[in-house]
Amino acid sequence: MALCAVALWEIAASARAGAWEPSGTDWVAASDDLRTRWQPGDLIVFAPRWLDPVGRMHFGDLIPIEMAGRMDADPYAVIWEISARGARAPVTRDLTPESTRRFGRVTVRRFFRERVEVVTDFVTEAQARKGKPGGAAQIQPTVSLEEVGFEPHRCIRVVPRPNQTATVTFAPAKLGSRIVGYVGLADVFTRRDVRDPARLELVVGENVVSSTEVGVDDGWVRFEANTEPGLATVEFRATAIGPNARDRRVCFAAEARN
Repeated sequence: MALCAVALWEIAASARAGAWEPSGTDWVAASDDLRTRWQPGDLIVFAPRWLDPVGRMHFGDLIPIEMAGRMDADPYAVIWEISARGARAPVTRDLTPESTRRFGRVTVRRFFRERVEVVTDFVTEAQARKGKPGGAAQIQPTVSLEEVGFEPHRCIRVVPRPNQTATVTFAPAKLGSRIVGYVGLADVFTRRDVRDPARLELVVGENVVSSTEVGVDDGWVRFEANTEPGLATVEFRATAIGPNARDRRVCFAAEARN
């Protein structure tokens, strides 16, 4: 009898949950409206997080790889939030929408904000120098779209040996007033099998200006350091911490900004 009651409750709960899901008509109406107002370079985000795969079915052609795998949202001045169930995306949570339109159970909000100025995108710089010879302290990094914290991120990936450090050097690099970056451990299966952490040091000139340790459950971790505008040597030193830290796929992205 108890088992039957639980089964009936699960059926009722599933039905109620389904009743709150956007319909195909809702999605089409939201897509038609957004496409009349969206401009190239506008960022599109989804809330809650599990809405992302469905949202990409309807808006995926407006989301290039660089946007899908972005480091963060700071360089975007216009953000479109596609949401259901009253959810808000983390990037818009402290912003006030300029407009809000509802299409059945889909809500479309538009936000404006001041974008940051990017002086140097180190991922783009690493991609541009692919195949070029480096100095003794340099390695040839891999620039790719990686899974970090169950999200896609376009990043520089290096794989240092256990208890060893791999260094990626940019000399010279054009700097603004700060360097902002993120680091995490790529590949869910490697994180499952190898539990040792990693560390990423940011070195500007002769000085270590940031040191960030990341574990398998930390996701995409932000780091930041103030810099003097101008040209300087910038190094990213990735260390696999521990004698068993094999195949530690350290993934990072960074930008010099004003």
